[in-house]
Amino acid sequence: MPDERTRVHTVVLPDATVEVSWAAATDVGRRREVNQDAVLAEFPLFIVADGMGGHIGGEIASTSTVGRLRPVAESGTVTPKALEKALGRAVKDIAAHPEATDDGTGTTVTGVYFDGAAADPHWVTLNIGDSRVYLLRDGEIVQITTDHSVVQELIAAGRLSPEEAENHPYGNVITRAVGPSDSVKPDYVRLDLVDGDRFVICSDGLTKELTDYGIQHFLGEHADPGEAVDAMMQAALENGGRDNVTIVVIDVAVHSASDTDSSPDAD
Repeated sequence: MPDERTRVHTVVLPDATVEVSWAAATDVGRRREVNQDAVLAEFPLFIVADGMGGHIGGEIASTSTVGRLRPVAESGTVTPKALEKALGRAVKDIAAHPEATDDGTGTTVTGVYFDGAAADPHWVTLNIGDSRVYLLRDGEIVQITTDHSVVQELIAAGRLSPEEAENHPYGNVITRAVGPSDSVKPDYVRLDLVDGDRFVICSDGLTKELTDYGIQHFLGEHADPGEAVDAMMQAALENGGRDNVTIVVIDVAVHSASDTDSSPDAD
C-alpha cells in the first residue's frame, strides 16, 4: 500500500506518459534545537536547502530561499534563468533580515527539476553547497552533484581520501552558499529521462549517518517513496541524528505511447 505522503503527477508527452511519484520529510534530528533545513517538493521542482548561521540565521536563509523558489515550481516551467532570478531575490531577502546578515549565514540549495518543455524532455540537477542528489539507475547508485566543500576540494586535489574525509575537522565547511553577500550560480547536470530511475535529494544530516550503500539498501527495501523516506529517516535518527535531516525520494515511470495504447483485446 502506498505511503499516504507519496504524491503522484502524470505528464503526457507526444510519445509517452511519465508518472512521477515522490515523498519528502524533514526532521530536527537528535542534537539540534532548531531545524534549519527547508524542503520544496512540488512538481516539477524538488529542492533541499540546508541553512547555516548562528541563532536563527540558517533557518531564515533556507526558508527565504525555498519561499522564493516556490513560485518557480508553481509556474510549471522551470529554467536556469528563473531559478537564478529567484535565488537573487533570496540573497536580497537574507541581506535585508536583521538576524541573518553575518558572514556565516547562508544555505545550500540542491535539487532536481523536470524539463518537459524541451524537444527531448529530461531532468536537470542543480547544486550550491554540500547537500546532494543521488540517482539509482539499473541497480547502481551514483552521486550526481559535487559537494562545494573544503573536504571535497582536498579529495579532488589528492590530499585526502574519501575515508579520511568522513571524520575531517573541516567536514562542515562549505565553499559556496546562498547568503547575504553572495550571488551564486548553481552547477547544473542534465540527465536523460529513463524509466525506473529513483532520485534521492538530501541534506548532509542524512549522509553523516548513512553511506551511499546504506541509502541504496533502503531504496531496495522500499518501492514506495514515502516508505523509503521513512526508513532512511528512522535509520539516520537511530544512527545518531547529529544534524537536521531532510530527504526527498522521487520515482520515475515512463510508459511509451505504444504500451499505453495496446491491450489484450486490440486488433
